[in-house]
Amino acid sequence: MKSETLTLYNTLSGKKELFEIPRRPVKLFVCGPTVYDKSHIGHARTYIFFDVFVRYLKHIGASVYYLQNITDIDDKIIRRADEMRMDARALALMFTKQHIADMKRIGVKSVTRYAPATHEIKTIVKQVQTLIEKGYAYQIEGDGWYFDVSKFAEYGKLSHRTAVSAEDSVSRIDEGVNKKNRADFCIWKFKREGEPSWRAPFGEGRPGWHIEDTSISEKYFGPQYGLHGGGLDLKFPHHEAEIAQQEAASGKKPFVKIWMHVGMLTVKGEKMAKSVGNFITIEDFLKKHSAQTLRWIVLTHHYRSPLDYTDTLAKEAVSALQTIEEFIAKTSLLKRADTMTAITERIHEASDTFHAALQDDVNTPEALAAIFSLINDLNTKIFTLGKTDGREIARWIKGSLGILGIFITLPRLPFRVKRLAKQRELFRIHKQFIQADEMRTQMDALGYTVEDTPLGPLVLRKM
Repeated sequence: MKSETLTLYNTLSGKKELFEIPRRPVKLFVCGPTVYDKSHIGHARTYIFFDVFVRYLKHIGASVYYLQNITDIDDKIIRRADEMRMDARALALMFTKQHIADMKRIGVKSVTRYAPATHEIKTIVKQVQTLIEKGYAYQIEGDGWYFDVSKFAEYGKLSHRTAVSAEDSVSRIDEGVNKKNRADFCIWKFKREGEPSWRAPFGEGRPGWHIEDTSISEKYFGPQYGLHGGGLDLKFPHHEAEIAQQEAASGKKPFVKIWMHVGMLTVKGEKMAKSVGNFITIEDFLKKHSAQTLRWIVLTHHYRSPLDYTDTLAKEAVSALQTIEEFIAKTSLLKRADTMTAITERIHEASDTFHAALQDDVNTPEALAAIFSLINDLNTKIFTLGKTDGREIARWIKGSLGILGIFITLPRLPFRVKRLAKQRELFRIHKQFIQADEMRTQMDALGYTVEDTPLGPLVLRKM
């Protein structure tokens, strides 16, 4: 069942809200990475989710403009460049290219535009100038320009806080001994020796982190738009700062109608860190597992829930994908031409449940459960069904998974594997089971398994 409405949990209001699909394009901004290192599976979780969200919006008829910034100038980048004895811009460009390549490898293809901050300096300078002229910013000599949160009465309305505690897992804080208020943040850092800088009427330097996002979103979307997303750790102070900056600069509110935050990803119960040895880049993950495995792991957890990655999760994902592939392969063996009306009704029921789950705050675990419920119901009687039944079942399953960016395709069997399967079947018919077992062993060595069914052998690749 398709609908032009869905409910989304809005961090700003703290409740689910109806989101009606507008006739004009949906404007979605998602905070991109700070490119001082390779992207990791925590990044992957956020970007896979929003890729699925956009895919579903398009499926139900929406036009979507998905904008994602890339922070390619920042303290972290400068420090890392110094460590590697590289130019900061060259390092940022290297990791930007790697990030975009990683996104393609994991099937994130829904981003309309990537906007690196260094490509938008004029836009950023313009917004900084506006904040200075409106009296929301003050200068610290030798340091930079800071946003004065005391001038913005609603600072803290997203996260319901104005300060950070030592134990918090939040985005980075601007430290400054001469700040007026503890929560004040830098919007423009003055030039320092050896660092990238740009000319501006208020002093040569480079942008602060928070100002990059609002300047970019205002350029492409205007001062107000529909949806803003990112990781939960960005809610405070990053997104809080974005609201303060944009609403102060434009005088319009709300800056964003609905804020969406993806839960934290940990590894074996701990925050990812190179010092702990649990830092998993997307590149390293894909050396061991498929992109489909990573997407399955992400989608079996509701996007707002925490996700603790373990090797067991990867094994479970592989098993689940193999179960689906095996079931679809079984439908390809069906030969009877008759169709059972009950099967069509069951597919409609599963489809309604699938779409209802996605319309309810993009509940991907429940959507996947609807698919597995259908498979479990039909698996025991699959070989009693007709060819048309099988075709319709497979079409619905593959189509529904395709909405989520998961694609099941049955591989073409190599000639040698086909020959072994045929030889094995002849040995079985003549009750030469030792020889049949030898054929199975050879197929296993080639990466394929064989299952005997009432309709003949079912040959599958091992995942």
